[in-house]
Amino acid sequence: MYQDNSQEIALIQKYNVSLPRYTSYPTVPYWDNTLDIQKWKEKTNLVFSTSNSKNGISLYLHLPFCEHLCTYCGCNKKITLNHSVEERYIKAILTEWNLYLNLFTEKPILRELHLGGGTPTFFSPKNLDLLIGTILTDCKIHDSHSFSFEGHPNNTTQEHLTTLFALGFKRVSFGVQDLDNEVQTIINRIQPFENVEKVTHWAREIGYTSINFDLIYGLPKQNIDSISKTITKVLQLKPDRIAFYSYAHVPWTSKAQRLFDESDLPSSNDKLSLYLKGKNLLVDAGYLDIGMDHFALPGDELFIASENGFLHRNFMGYTTQHSGMLIGLGVSSISDIGIGYAQNHKTLAEYFSSVAKSELPLTKGYFLAEIDLVFKNHILELSCQGKTSLSDNYRNIYVENVSPKLEKLSLDKLLIINHNTIEITSKGKNFIRNICSAFDLKLNDLSDQTSIFSKAI
Repeated sequence: MYQDNSQEIALIQKYNVSLPRYTSYPTVPYWDNTLDIQKWKEKTNLVFSTSNSKNGISLYLHLPFCEHLCTYCGCNKKITLNHSVEERYIKAILTEWNLYLNLFTEKPILRELHLGGGTPTFFSPKNLDLLIGTILTDCKIHDSHSFSFEGHPNNTTQEHLTTLFALGFKRVSFGVQDLDNEVQTIINRIQPFENVEKVTHWAREIGYTSINFDLIYGLPKQNIDSISKTITKVLQLKPDRIAFYSYAHVPWTSKAQRLFDESDLPSSNDKLSLYLKGKNLLVDAGYLDIGMDHFALPGDELFIASENGFLHRNFMGYTTQHSGMLIGLGVSSISDIGIGYAQNHKTLAEYFSSVAKSELPLTKGYFLAEIDLVFKNHILELSCQGKTSLSDNYRNIYVENVSPKLEKLSLDKLLIINHNTIEITSKGKNFIRNICSAFDLKLNDLSDQTSIFSKAI
């Protein structure tokens, strides 16, 4: 069926600017390069004491090791074939975890747990069982807990899936990215469809209730034909969720991306066409566009949370859980205690050095003022519920800094302004980052956003 996307393409071209993904507010570039660690401990203790019994906590574990370098990847990772690194890293994470346990006034109620990377399935099932099993013995498990992990289809085994399922994991995200041979070769991620199919079937047989595939558009050598074939194959497996991410070409921070000949990257217009083609194929197949790159089938918890207004967003992306605090463990991990953020050291050497001295391995962070909390809430409500209401307390700031931007967005029918309520339209779902940016009071403080943030589409 012919679809005239000309108006949508024109809007995307207009709003396809460099912007944050708003997994936090203020976003990381505005954080202080030094952090008062004693103040962080005190604030963490305070938040935990007031929120643990009500909402529990979330944990993110960053497992950075990969056996091979995927040249598109912008994550914090360490490439090695030496699996002896697993034991030292596990010991360090458990030491860091004990430093947090010493701050808590009671046994933490674990509501959400996610293993990210790197490649979490680089670790052996035995070592993952040791790591997670030890952490779980220190916690009470929330009745509606959600445990998830990222798996590489090439090295995720039945034993990985079985071991983690027995520990309470019911959701897995497989990094598929692209299934075209030429694209896989240039990004150094040779991953046959048969491997993706195999791990998906294993996960379903074992009992995983939600399977996510990560896909990327805008990779070198991608074209309409190749991305159509990739998504068509993916739809044969019908994952419960799909994250359809824009490739962020940031060679100034991800040196491996310098290996690309930039002439192999799709042009801006071609990249937009790849996005629209992929989105239309997913929506036609019955996936709901949650927003911010995420799609889910009816029946999946993410879909239900979106429909019922319970969706939440943190450094792990969209989630169905809303705990009182997120503690990040491991190199480069980020913690969010609601009133403050903290990031761990980005190098293994610095991370290991800190935990060896029984110090929290923190390098930077930010404590939110009252106005930050108000505008953080606006951004969360817009990205998760699609609407927000303005407060009378900040009328002057809205008038001077926010309203002019909202009015421009309204003229393009991306949102509706009704007195104090701002509501995103169906057309505006493609532009949530742009709409959130209207409430980002700090964005204009950066002199060069293009060298910091990826494009909105």
